[in-house]
Amino acid sequence: MDELAARVSAALGVDAQVARTAIGLVLGFLEKESPDGAVAEFLDKLPGAREAIESAQSAGGGGGLAGLMGGMGGLMGLGAKLNGAGIEMSQIPTLGHEIFGYAEAKLGPEKLREIIDSVPGLAQFV
Repeated sequence: MDELAARVSAALGVDAQVARTAIGLVLGFLEKESPDGAVAEFLDKLPGAREAIESAQSAGGGGGLAGLMGGMGGLMGLGAKLNGAGIEMSQIPTLGHEIFGYAEAKLGPEKLREIIDSVPGLAQFV
């Protein structure tokens, strides 16, 4: 998790805690939205992933409009939660690139494709 958090932090220009929260939000979203559990193998190969998910969930996605939109769920809700955690909408593609690039290195392209295909609408953002 430290390696991925450092990559995300450097790529986005945010501090490590913001990066860790953003990663936790994305991984939690993937875990929840993947109907066949395709994400479990990635989480198992990423020490600290489940803790990052729990920490991000307990931190919440911010208040105000971001909090309301975060309650919507889906990709729109994830975007609102990330925004509430300090990630600008323009940074989300880079965040995804770093997380999915890391996942591909750990799992291989076939398993990554399985994860992407298991979450409706995700392929258009990867």
